[in-house]
Amino acid sequence: MTASSTRREFLQHSVETVSLAAAVSALGGVHTFGAEKLEKLRFGIIGCGGIMTNHVKGLVARKEAVEIAWLCDVDPAQIDKMAARVDGFQSSPPKRTAKYEDVIEDKQVDACIIATPHHWHAPIAVRAMQLGKDVYIEKPISHVYAEGPLIIAAAKKYGRVVQQGSQMRSSPVTEQAGRLLKSGIIGDVKVARAWTAETREEMKAVPDGTPPKGVDYDRWLGPAPKHAFNQHRFHGHWRLFHDYGNGEIGDDGSHDLDMATWGLGIDTLPKQITARGGRMMLRNHYSEYPDNMNVAFEYPDGRLLIYENYPFTAYGLHGFDNGNVFYGTEGYMIFSRRGAFSVFLGPKNQPGPTEDKALRTQRGYAEHMADFLAAVRQRTPTRADPTVAHRSCALVHLGNIAYEFCGQLNFDPQTERFVGNDDANQLLTKEYREPYGLPDVV
Repeated sequence: MTASSTRREFLQHSVETVSLAAAVSALGGVHTFGAEKLEKLRFGIIGCGGIMTNHVKGLVARKEAVEIAWLCDVDPAQIDKMAARVDGFQSSPPKRTAKYEDVIEDKQVDACIIATPHHWHAPIAVRAMQLGKDVYIEKPISHVYAEGPLIIAAAKKYGRVVQQGSQMRSSPVTEQAGRLLKSGIIGDVKVARAWTAETREEMKAVPDGTPPKGVDYDRWLGPAPKHAFNQHRFHGHWRLFHDYGNGEIGDDGSHDLDMATWGLGIDTLPKQITARGGRMMLRNHYSEYPDNMNVAFEYPDGRLLIYENYPFTAYGLHGFDNGNVFYGTEGYMIFSRRGAFSVFLGPKNQPGPTEDKALRTQRGYAEHMADFLAAVRQRTPTRADPTVAHRSCALVHLGNIAYEFCGQLNFDPQTERFVGNDDANQLLTKEYREPYGLPDVV
């Protein structure tokens, strides 16, 4: 197939949509689902900062058939801000609580959106599924590797719908790019590259202090070790510390790693991980993670996925601060979750198709939430189900562990253990502070 014929086919189908997957009989029912009428789903919002603003703003602006039954956060100031966004959206205001248990124990709640710091994702999600709730979990679904298989097992056992917040999976731009890759326009994809290239400012250490008024700080720590309150370890910067987050690779990087696995078309875990990084410019940065990191993941069939993180550039790579390149035997595709892609073919880099103008910059937020809502109502799988999500999140954890061990680690995709390195295997999980530990999924 020539580049021009592929481009014609691409343009011809540019407004097609991907149909929903076939229903999965193992998924349980939802009490508000009606075959004839789109009845309202009752949502619990858990974690009212950061990305949750985007979710709630979108639900309200699109007038989705949902009722926001609960707003949950350990910081009442966060709840106040979210409540203002819900004002006028529904007949009665949401209930408020600092305890997620209040939300998941409400038998009238159908689903929860979980947008807490990473260390709370799995403990809340698994308990919610045990109590019959479907869950939309912000990326990454896991704080440590072992939580990924646990979420997969919980979703299967309790028959729940799970969606990871990797919204570019649902973007119309991704759909168009995927159709091209499937057509073979760049041949067989052998290498995928993902990057985060954004300037970062050095954050100096500050003394420990007192939590803001009204904050339940012990509950904010939850399963994490006890630590004195520090403003840099709280709102906005918790991602920089092992106890709560996963560094740059687990923040923006997790989006681009996810799209790298998508473009590479992998359905397994890597067999070898090589990592390097350190302090390139943020010499006194108050963080437990490096300010730059390069990781190479080799898969059992020899394909490679490469992740790069640079804190020194505002110009990005190939014009994007966050992006991917998929290298094939006949050409390559530059792809960005900012909503764009370009194809280059042959030894002379002949320009090929790009994203349709009407869809440029679309990032998939509305479509991804719509995918979740449809899955909850129709009991279908989501585009970022827990198995798909774990394959991407695993790279965050494996990359960070390889960095801690200063080099190369071999990994068995079948046993999901490092080969001949018990110390590295210890980092696949963690200790949980009681009474906030993980529930058993037997």
